Amino acid sequence: MRLVTAACLVMIASGGATAAPVERSALQRARASYNQGHFDAAIVAARTAITIPSDMDAARLVLGRALLERYRERADVRDLDEARDELRAVDPSRLSPSDRGEWLLGYGQWLFVTERYGAAAELFENASSRPLAGGESAKDKVLDWWASALERHAQTSTGERDRIFARMYDRMDAELQRDPGSVAANYWLVAAARALGELDRAWNASMAGWVRASMAGSRADALRTDIDRLVLTGIIPDRARAAAAEGHNQRQAADTMVTEWERFKQEWVTRPNTTAEREQSH
Repeated sequence: MRLVTAACLVMIASGGATAAPVERSALQRARASYNQGHFDAAIVAARTAITIPSDMDAARLVLGRALLERYRERADVRDLDEARDELRAVDPSRLSPSDRGEWLLGYGQWLFVTERYGAAAELFENASSRPLAGGESAKDKVLDWWASALERHAQTSTGERDRIFARMYDRMDAELQRDPGSVAANYWLVAAARALGELDRAWNASMAGWVRASMAGSRADALRTDIDRLVLTGIIPDRARAAAAEGHNQRQAADTMVTEWERFKQEWVTRPNTTAEREQSH
């Protein structure tokens, strides 16, 4: 299981409501602090911004999201309860289009941390189809939340597991056609294929995802680490068991696959000679 962490923090829109400069600054400070991961400061500024009628709903949204993040850091149930109350007090009709997406995301996070994973997945899916601060990067992080929620929902859904993973599989396949550098899609396609028993697809998608990670910028190393862990602890043992069922030696099959995987990774990190370098060597 891959846990959604604070690294999946989705930015809050930096724009503010139209109010006098002094009044607007509290909301701006709250948003900036949230986006920097300074949740205590975001909470203080958002409480001030709530007192400004024109900023009240946007400020409650920031406050609710910041409280959720602080709850994930400290596990203080008072933060969780207050986050719910603040999100519930927001009037979505008074929010900007991007703030409405973030309100859906905030409630999805609340449902996730309270273990209502199926409902959380529904809201994450809603949020991913709306404008979000951070653009494509934010959408990819929401896609990660969505898949994480579905994975956990599948663990407690008797008779629905394959249908849930098939839904994830199809979505990630489509996302990779649209954006081959999607961190979430590259990881979760592998995970979904494995969960469905499509071990050859999982194996090949792992290698392809390793290559496509070059398109993920600063998140490339984290993606490769996650894929490597899934291959070594999940896909190779599963493929080795399948080989044993066909009469092969399970330990030998696993060792062969580990060797093949390590060779593939080494070939990828080894710097190739350029044409000019080859010519100079002769």
